[in-house]
Amino acid sequence: MRGRGTSRLAAAALVSGLFTAGALTGAAPASAAETPQSPAGASATMGGLKTFGAAVVHDGGTDQQMSAGLFEMSVDGGGTLQTYCVDLYNPTQRDAKYHETPWKGTSLGANKNAGRIRWILQHSYPQVNDLAALAEKAGIHGGLTEQDAAAGTQVAIWRYSDGARVDAVDPQAEQLADHLFKSARDLPEPAASLTLDPPAVSGHPGELLGPVTVHTDATGAVVSPPADAALSGVRIVGKDGKPMTAAPDGAKLFFAVPKDAEAGTAQLTVQASTTVPVGRAFTSDSRSQTQILAGSSESTVSASASATWAVQGPIPALSAKEDCVKGGVDITAVNRGDQPFTFQLTGATYTVPAGAPRTVTMPLQEDQPYDVTITGPAGLRQRFTGVLDCRTRGNAPALTTQTVAEPSPATVGGSTGATVPTNLADTGGSALTPLIAGSAIGLVVIGGGVLVLLRRREAERG
Repeated sequence: MRGRGTSRLAAAALVSGLFTAGALTGAAPASAAETPQSPAGASATMGGLKTFGAAVVHDGGTDQQMSAGLFEMSVDGGGTLQTYCVDLYNPTQRDAKYHETPWKGTSLGANKNAGRIRWILQHSYPQVNDLAALAEKAGIHGGLTEQDAAAGTQVAIWRYSDGARVDAVDPQAEQLADHLFKSARDLPEPAASLTLDPPAVSGHPGELLGPVTVHTDATGAVVSPPADAALSGVRIVGKDGKPMTAAPDGAKLFFAVPKDAEAGTAQLTVQASTTVPVGRAFTSDSRSQTQILAGSSESTVSASASATWAVQGPIPALSAKEDCVKGGVDITAVNRGDQPFTFQLTGATYTVPAGAPRTVTMPLQEDQPYDVTITGPAGLRQRFTGVLDCRTRGNAPALTTQTVAEPSPATVGGSTGATVPTNLADTGGSALTPLIAGSAIGLVVIGGGVLVLLRRREAERG
């Protein structure tokens, strides 16, 4: 098996044409505003590897030493997340944007050991910050440092997330890794910090469009109405028609659209402050390795839902989810109109009968970017973008790398003289990453470290 870091970096260049979908009925006017896909839950920016030790990965007959431990991310709107890597053979990029994602949208969705990873997170550092007690539980004499605890925890996770043959360098860290790996038990996926279900609704003017149900572990959430509510007259209300400005878990929200409103669309946003549940996955559309949450401060989380309305004709509500079990993106259309809704997707035509839902899976290759826009009546223009990231290994050619002990910010440039043969194309928590070798050879330094391509010819010249 070979690492796939190179294929991930090259994917955008190799895919010259991305998928586009357009409705065949009710074309949107050119001036219609586009409604982007909105992640639900916490969104954050990768800061880098913060607390770590060393590990050795045994792969393809070679050994490679790398960093292993806790990453730190800054939450949009306030808050800090601590995460471990569940994507060893792919690169981590400093400043990459991440968003909370269901396990089904990651490699964890098809991993029968995903629940054991959550158990490890709940029974080790930093959730267990009494290192003396953690050492005693693992039968470790001599105590544990934070670095040992982080490295041992990451090693145990890699054994389940990637099926990796990996050991911690420090004896105490290795003993902790063995203890966690052998003790782990299956646990269910944790609930999302905040989601709206469904993320899109539709109907006729004069009706209450919904419900949109709030799911959150926060004590309460703030509801923001559509940006143009004062002009459109659209209000966010409860089932009784009274305005909703706050929403606890389980609250049902409706778009109250004036009876005389012209066909159109609107969006509401719900925001809350909470600690994100341990075990939630985080993915990035910039091809930075998948992370799993180990700890959270009080953080800002948000989610959006949209509504479409018209007097007659097809009235679709559109949403999309990446599905790693199916190997593609599930695009769902719910038609609340009185005429069929017809759209095209990757060269095929699909029809959603009046009053019915339909889900179409758009198959994608691993690492393939997608950019799908579906247009519809009432100026609806829904765009879904991302990169399918479902596997921890792919088919990229093996690369020879040099490890660097200290992680540093992402840069490009430089060269290497030493050689360390390996089949690893990247380092998940090792913070190493490959750079495609062509006519130019460079250096990419990733949020937890550096992975350098060898310049064999230059080295031979001395």
